[in-house]
Amino acid sequence: MPAAPSSVPRRPLHRRALDVQVFARDDGLFDVEASLTDTKTHDVPLAGLPRKAGEPIHQMLLHLTVDTTLTIVAATSETLWMPYPGACNEHGDAYARLVGLSLMKGFRQAVQERLAGTRGCTHLTELCQILPTAVIQAMAGSVIDTREGDAAGNPPFQLDRCHALRRDGETVAKFYPRWHLTPAATAS
Repeated sequence: MPAAPSSVPRRPLHRRALDVQVFARDDGLFDVEASLTDTKTHDVPLAGLPRKAGEPIHQMLLHLTVDTTLTIVAATSETLWMPYPGACNEHGDAYARLVGLSLMKGFRQAVQERLAGTRGCTHLTELCQILPTAVIQAMAGSVIDTREGDAAGNPPFQLDRCHALRRDGETVAKFYPRWHLTPAATAS
């Protein structure tokens, strides 16, 4: 979708599809399946071979298992389609380095420290960046209390994390009145 309606004819060239699914397991843990797929609308040569329009350029998967605190307890990756077979998929099980990380605290920075550049795959590392908000969304209201805050008296985690949920804003006043802060008086 263009930023503004276009009056100029256009044609699609490339599509990147991201998908994250979260599953509750019977043992109390949660499986996260994330994928990144790139396709083109035209044939392209890759590693000296033709890749047909519509065939994936990249199709990569991350498989995580997380606990109720959103700490990763198992992680692996899979590369199904890639530009350079035998090279792109030879990063070993680099994404096992995600084990022990919390999706709630410092995850994105820790991913960069452990997997950026030649330590991992650019596309899988990029896919990691969307995991915190996707998994939190899956858990919100069931595993994560989004109404009352935590036992230490802190407000629900989502407040003050976006413009709509500013603690001094109308949305918080209406839907989270306990946590609303009166806006500071503006200086004249």
